[in-house]
Amino acid sequence: MIPKLHYISQGASPTQHLENIKKACVSGIDLVQLRLKNETNHVVLETAKKAREITSKHGVLLIINDHYKIAIQAQADGVHLGKSDTCPLIARATLETWQIIGGTANTLEDCQILIDKKVDYIGLGPYRFTKTKANLSPVLGQQGYASLVKQLQTKTPIIAIGGIIQTDVSSIIKTGVHGIAVSGEITRDFNSILNFKTLINADITQ
Repeated sequence: MIPKLHYISQGASPTQHLENIKKACVSGIDLVQLRLKNETNHVVLETAKKAREITSKHGVLLIINDHYKIAIQAQADGVHLGKSDTCPLIARATLETWQIIGGTANTLEDCQILIDKKVDYIGLGPYRFTKTKANLSPVLGQQGYASLVKQLQTKTPIIAIGGIIQTDVSSIIKTGVHGIAVSGEITRDFNSILNFKTLINADITQ
């Protein structure tokens, strides 16, 4: 089962990413995605190994952004592949059967391609404008999610992502997505993790 709340790591350095991952784990997160950009493969691998130690201690799933080979080396729980990254089918042929593959999507076509390639979840976004990602795809908003979920009719879990804050949760979950991924809002206040989880579960049970 894919957790309904994902934390996408942030930090000005690999050390800060690790500190924030530890705070997220202590605060009750169930899945962390290590998202290191503009670092060498060596730095990403060493950081991933340390992140694995932290997440394992707390029973938290660890996903590595972009680097499926590093996910294997670090014994992470999976990889999240961007639209310009390795094909999920290539990653699947190399990863262990228990390792998760997530993929990034912005359009109906993106989603269909990922579903055909049997990813374990789809990170669909952005919900709104966010500074955490360069070359941002067109913003979807609540109506965009509702439309795509209705057209897809898929069992593949869809995770909404992109500038999401606590007051967005109810309206997003009501569109039929499986869950949400959050970066900035959680990094600013790790106590918000429990609030996010409560809001997600409240709407699911209604």
